[in-house]
Amino acid sequence: MSEAPLDAARASGLVRPGKPLLVLLSGGGDSVCLLDVALRLDALVSALHVNYGLREGADADETFVRELCERLGVALHAERVELPEGGNLQERAREARYTLAERLAKRDYAAAHTASDQAETVLYRLAVSPGSRSLHGMAPRRGRLVRPLLAVTREEVRGYLRARGLDWREDPSNSDRRFARARVRHDLLGALQEIGPAAERTIAETARQLREEADVLERAVAAALEELGGGPAVSLAALREHPPAVRRLVLRELAGRAAPAGARPVSLGRREAAEILALGEHGTASLDLGEGLRAVAEYGTLRFTSAEEPEPPAPAPLPVPGRARFGDWEIAAEPGSPGDVSVSAASLVSGATVRAWREGDRMRPLGLGGTKTLQDLFTDRKIPRALRHTLPVVESGGQVAWVAGVALDERFAARPGEPSVGLSARLARG
Repeated sequence: MSEAPLDAARASGLVRPGKPLLVLLSGGGDSVCLLDVALRLDALVSALHVNYGLREGADADETFVRELCERLGVALHAERVELPEGGNLQERAREARYTLAERLAKRDYAAAHTASDQAETVLYRLAVSPGSRSLHGMAPRRGRLVRPLLAVTREEVRGYLRARGLDWREDPSNSDRRFARARVRHDLLGALQEIGPAAERTIAETARQLREEADVLERAVAAALEELGGGPAVSLAALREHPPAVRRLVLRELAGRAAPAGARPVSLGRREAAEILALGEHGTASLDLGEGLRAVAEYGTLRFTSAEEPEPPAPAPLPVPGRARFGDWEIAAEPGSPGDVSVSAASLVSGATVRAWREGDRMRPLGLGGTKTLQDLFTDRKIPRALRHTLPVVESGGQVAWVAGVALDERFAARPGEPSVGLSARLARG
C-alpha cells in the first residue's frame, strides 16, 4: 500500500498529534487524502467545506462531504458563499475560503496542495510574473495556513486513496481549459512529463531549494539595509556599492514598505532596478512604478512614495530620562550618555516633546552663529521634502532643541563639565 502521503505529512511536522487542525475539505481526492492522513496522525481534526453554488455538482459535493465527515466522526463547518463580482473567479473563491478558515480555525488550517499543484503554480507564475519569487511556489506554512502534502504527487495521492478504499469527487473545472490552471496542468505540464516523467517532482523540489536559498538572501538584504540606515530613505551611492542582486532586493523591500495598502506584491526586475539606480545625484528625479508607487531621488537620497502619503506622526512626550516613540523612530534621553548629541541637563528641566516639523520653526544651529528656519536648514542640508515631516524634532520650553540627524541648537548644547543628557534617535524595531 502507498503510504507516501502519510509519511510526507508526518515528516512535514505540520500535522501534530493532539493539536487542532481545520482541514479545507472540497471533497476532491487531495482533500479527502489529507483528512484521512490527519486523522491517522492523531490531530484534533475538524473540516471546512465551502459551497459556492457555481456549478451543477456543488450540492452533491456538499452531500458527499457531510456523509464522509459523519462516517469518520469529524466536526464539519459547511458554508454557502456568494462570491462578489469581478476579478479572477478562482482567486475570489480561494480568498473567501481562507477568510472563513481564519475565522473558524482554533489553531492551524490545512490545504491539500501537492507537489503536482506546486509544479503547476510555479509554471503559471513564471508565465505571468517576472522575478525569482515566481519560482518559489507555495510555502509549506504561511501564517496559520499549512500544506502537509507538498512532497507527494497527485498520482501518489490517488494510489493512497485506492489502497485505503476511499472515494472522492471529481471537479470538472479541473479539466476545463477555459481556466489557465487547467491549461497549465494538461497542456504545459503534460508536455514536460513527456520529456521527463518526474517533471512535477523536479519542479517542486527546485521551488523548495530556491525558497531555502531565498532565506539566505533575505538575511543579506537585512544586513545591507541595516548598513544603509534601515530606510525609509537610503543613499544611492552607498546602495550602488552592493552586489546587483542585493541592490535589487533592497529596492524591492523598500518599495514594498511604501506600496499602498492592498496593492499586489512589488516585483522589481533588472530593468526597473537599473532605472531607479540611474536617478540623478543632483536635484530631484522620480520614476513611476505603477499602482500609485514612485521612486524619488533627491540630492542622492532615494525613497519610495505612494499616492497614500502618511500623515506626520503625532507629538509624543519625552521623559528625561526615558524614551519616546515617534512614527518609525525611537528617541532616547539618557543622562550622562554622549548619545547622538549631548544636551545641557539644565535646559531640559521642563521636559521635552518629540514632534514633527512645523512651518515657521526656527533654531540656532550649533556653529552657525545665527538663527535659521528649519525649512532653509533642510534645503541647505539636502533633506528630501517627503522626509522632513517624519524627522523627529525635540522641543523644550517652546524652542527647538534638536532635529535628529540635522542640527543641535547651540542654546541647548552641553558645556564641558556640566551635567548633560545624551539624545539619540534610532529606527524602532516593530
